Amino acid sequence: MRNRAVTADRKPALKKLLVIALKWGASIAILAFLCVQAYQNDVFGQLADRPKQWPLLASALGVYFTALTITVLRWWILVRALGMALTLREALRIGFLAYLFNLAPMGIGIVGGDLLKAFLLAHRQAGRRVDALAGVVVDRVVGLLVLLMVASVAVFATDLGRSPDEMLRKLALAIWIITLCGLVGTVMVLGPDVTGGRWAVLVERIPYVGKTLRRAIDALRAYRHHLSALSAAACMSAAVHILLAVSVFLLAAGLYQQTPSLAMHFVMVPTSLATGVVPINYGPFEVVLNLLYARIPCSDGAYMVQGQGFVVALGYRIVTLLSAAVGLAYYLAGRRDVAEAIHDEVEAEQAGVL
Repeated sequence: MRNRAVTADRKPALKKLLVIALKWGASIAILAFLCVQAYQNDVFGQLADRPKQWPLLASALGVYFTALTITVLRWWILVRALGMALTLREALRIGFLAYLFNLAPMGIGIVGGDLLKAFLLAHRQAGRRVDALAGVVVDRVVGLLVLLMVASVAVFATDLGRSPDEMLRKLALAIWIITLCGLVGTVMVLGPDVTGGRWAVLVERIPYVGKTLRRAIDALRAYRHHLSALSAAACMSAAVHILLAVSVFLLAAGLYQQTPSLAMHFVMVPTSLATGVVPINYGPFEVVLNLLYARIPCSDGAYMVQGQGFVVALGYRIVTLLSAAVGLAYYLAGRRDVAEAIHDEVEAEQAGVL
């Protein structure tokens, strides 16, 4: 009986490790393909000989770090709206720790940043695990929805829907449709439920994504009476995505003389970042950004070489890693506290408390 119990305990752990291995394997394969493509076009060789605009590259880091800080403050506002006690100092600590775990979960544990946020908050708020998870989920939902809204406005402003490139026209239409669906769904969740919850049950039955959507619906419902907090979070999200687009534009301008306009980056960057819903750590963002840089014309009408967008994406990843230094400092200073919170919450989840 004991051997059977040990075997049963090992299966979930092995399954989790297998999923992580597959994710990282896919990421490595995608990045390797992009590297080969860039090498074939001599993108790296040309970059080495090209003069860099170091002030622009440094500015990209500062702009990105500002956006990252705003995302932490956004989550703090959403958490406090549910009546959870959390100081700004502690919110910054947890937020930057979570950011570090999102970037490198394999290096310091198999818990992602979002779960770490919920774990650390619930560890300090007895009996508030559901609210802690709701704050994390709504933070993600608001961020994604506003990201799509920023892209939709940029598509309209740049007239991308009338581009001679068929792929770009289809992309513009897809952005508008997905954004509209997201807005309608949000209004349905926050408004009065005339179906008595039946439509949420139907959503849960959708294959693959139904349970995730149901959790998002339940989390959003917790904020029905906190619309001011949601509005503030939405405004902060808009600022974040604008700053992220500016950061990538500064990176591109610091590396290359001719790039797509800043207005086009408000389409390119949110579209590329939207691939974050794909459960692969690295790769999808780089693929989409590389593709868009090669398809959207620069200000002089010319096009960037295939692979140069990948270089900009690598620059963006370096910026994210440099920004994670704050989270690493927090982790080294309090890794025992982090480990205890993860251990306690995982045990509670396995016991059926969560």
